[in-house]
Amino acid sequence: MKTSSSFLHRSRAGLLALGLLYAGLGLGSAAAQRAPKPAPAMRKGAFYTGKYPSLLREAGYNQAAIDQKVTQAYHDVFEGPNKVYFEVGDSMAYVSDVKNHDARTEGMSYGMMVAVQLDKKQVFDRLWRWSKKYLQHQSGPLEGYFAWSINTATMKRNSEGPASDGELYFVTSLLFASNRWGNATGINYYQEARRILDASWKKDGTGGVYNLINTQQKQISFVPVGDMYTWTDPSYHVPAFMEVWAAYAKDGHEQFYRACADTSRAFLHRACAAPTGLNYDYTEFSGKPHATKWAPPAFRYDSWRVPMNIAMDYVWFGKDKAWQEQYARRFQGFLRGKGLNTFEDQFNVDGSRPDFILPAGDVKKLRHSLGLVATSASASLMHQDRDLAFVHAIWNAKLAPYEDGYFDPYYDGLLYLFSLMHLSGKYQAIKPAQH
Repeated sequence: MKTSSSFLHRSRAGLLALGLLYAGLGLGSAAAQRAPKPAPAMRKGAFYTGKYPSLLREAGYNQAAIDQKVTQAYHDVFEGPNKVYFEVGDSMAYVSDVKNHDARTEGMSYGMMVAVQLDKKQVFDRLWRWSKKYLQHQSGPLEGYFAWSINTATMKRNSEGPASDGELYFVTSLLFASNRWGNATGINYYQEARRILDASWKKDGTGGVYNLINTQQKQISFVPVGDMYTWTDPSYHVPAFMEVWAAYAKDGHEQFYRACADTSRAFLHRACAAPTGLNYDYTEFSGKPHATKWAPPAFRYDSWRVPMNIAMDYVWFGKDKAWQEQYARRFQGFLRGKGLNTFEDQFNVDGSRPDFILPAGDVKKLRHSLGLVATSASASLMHQDRDLAFVHAIWNAKLAPYEDGYFDPYYDGLLYLFSLMHLSGKYQAIKPAQH
């Protein structure tokens, strides 16, 4: 998911570029029943019905095998020999983008979301404590926000500035933790979520620091600092999370968050307008491409997350089903045309091969990446993949080194785990426990 930004997912050059940008702003530091058939178009979302589909069951896999598949994926990412989760002392832990030798708010907040979804409270608490201690600003213009990247060897921040998607996932996972575990078990999750939100609402541009959401555009910013507040990243548009904030933040901005959810849905129509369904990594609020210093506009690593985010909104809230189904048909249809088992991982939005290839770590090469296999499978939740070929593809995929030796257990691994959670009905809008 980087300012969290995705260019950074894998590129040290990107990491440096973002650090330089911040430096210029003065912020740098150097279900056991068989799943039902596709639902009628007017059926309400799972947030209202409590019924989350399991496409893995629909694809013919039994529940025990599905549970084991998710358990194994979690083990591989959090516990196995190629894990990206590392415990520190008796109360903290971090998730590392191991190829780039850093921990970033993207991975920390993704790890927390995995933990709350799978009811792993100790893991969640460890990640939150580490994030709060080492990444969250406790004072100054950035108070409440998080430094997006830190070198895990030196424990020096690569940048003081935030990336808006990190805070997006921190707030949402904390609200879910509050709903799942309450706030009297050592961490007041609700209070921590509110601290981030309340801090964001106090930022009015003083010192070049703004709300996470561009309040005029009602769209999440790429970075709530300087001119990066004036453009966005389509993969940061998660309307389902805005609906969750409207339901559970209770900070007086409920209508604003609902408006942001609707604005994001409309934005995604524009950003994913190409016949291929592909979107640019970074765009203006209009959905038009935004050029950066590190790469020309194209569908690259950040963009992989967009189909998963749209599928989440489709399942949870179901407020834009007709367009979302049409989008899934275009997007998966394009990838099928490139070969279900061979499609590459970077494109121009017209579907052609880009002249510039953004490196992954130190490697500059197009490949059939597990992360995009994972997110394209999640698009099947929008009921266009009639033979469930994409679902079978992620079931058969392995979180293992590619033939050329390249391996990314961090970004590929987390997207793989998220996809299996979505497709098994284990990634849910967590509501308050009923006592």
